[in-house]
Amino acid sequence: MTKLRRTPEPVRIPRGFSFSAVTAGIKVSGRPDLALIESSASGSAAALFTRNLVVAAPLEVGRASLVSSAGRVRAVVVNSGNANCATGPAGRQACERVCRHAARLLGVPAGEVFPSSTGIIGVPFPAEKVVAQLPGLIAARAATKSAALAFAHAIMTTDTRPKIAAQRFRAGSREVTIFGVAKGAGMIHPQLATMLVYLLTDAAATPRQLQQILRDTCDPTLNSMSIDGDTSTNDTVLLLANGQSGVRVSEARVRNKFSQALSAVCQSLAEQIVSDGEGVQHVIRLFVEQASTREEALLVARTIAHSALVKTAWAGADPNWGRILAAVGRCGLPIDPSRVRIFIGNQMVCRDGVAHPFNERRAHQSLAQPECDIRVQLRRGQTKVRFLTTDLTAEYVRINAEYST
Repeated sequence: MTKLRRTPEPVRIPRGFSFSAVTAGIKVSGRPDLALIESSASGSAAALFTRNLVVAAPLEVGRASLVSSAGRVRAVVVNSGNANCATGPAGRQACERVCRHAARLLGVPAGEVFPSSTGIIGVPFPAEKVVAQLPGLIAARAATKSAALAFAHAIMTTDTRPKIAAQRFRAGSREVTIFGVAKGAGMIHPQLATMLVYLLTDAAATPRQLQQILRDTCDPTLNSMSIDGDTSTNDTVLLLANGQSGVRVSEARVRNKFSQALSAVCQSLAEQIVSDGEGVQHVIRLFVEQASTREEALLVARTIAHSALVKTAWAGADPNWGRILAAVGRCGLPIDPSRVRIFIGNQMVCRDGVAHPFNERRAHQSLAQPECDIRVQLRRGQTKVRFLTTDLTAEYVRINAEYST
């Protein structure tokens, strides 16, 4: 069984990107809370956003900017500690003000400054604090590993560690680098979640090419995990390509290599996010197999992963397979429970909807490990999905009960 990636990968910076981070006084802790990514050349961009109908101001501004700039981005400004969500017209105006000031200092169009925020919802956004720190933020930018790490730390909220991944591949005599940095530890759910992900590459591609590749990549990686089932108001995945390597993704062989490398980066980030979930003690690799369609398999996986009864059983390493079967039965699909089979670790615990003799001690030991595989076979077809999820602990409750206080 391959171990999940739990720690950040080494930093590998694509050509033409620089980073910085400063303290703007948004976080009560006094830790760095304002960060910048800048590309030395305007890059093509693609993005995916939350499907929550409550949307933060930076998402509204970011979407509009991608349209007005025809998918071009030169810089990304991120703040943590304040989501700038449910802040009304004033919140959007504050976000636009930050983008205008950053653009003026960088000498680029305001529409090419992409904003992101993460933190508490419903608190007025302190634009004056951010604007006051922008000169220092921009002056400090550097294309160094330490600057990239500073960026990764500054965007964290309840994360205990930064999330970083990178891949390199050769295309002829040239080399392409993909670098990913993310934050996220709670409100993690398919359709992204309080998750900010920035994917940077020195490959060359059009915004349309990037958008399709990003959708295809996120589906089995960042959209196939869940910590608590909550979908945030600020989740964003941004893919930015500045073309500085001179390698174009439009060539079929390059596109295949690029897609594989990007998938590896996103899978690593997904594993790092899930393993750093709030209060998480056990990560579950949930395999739903023999489904008739991928959508069916995902619906079953999400129903199991979001069951409080199932998740608390996992927290106690309790091999209570009946809770899993019950979750399958309420997913809303016409699944025949008399055909369902469930495995914990390498043991079958349920066969054709009834108990199958198994060693409870071994099953308990499997669930007690930091990672455990659980397989659910629907016996309706040939499709399967892999879904990362977690237990639900008292520590998760404590963290979220005290979040805003």
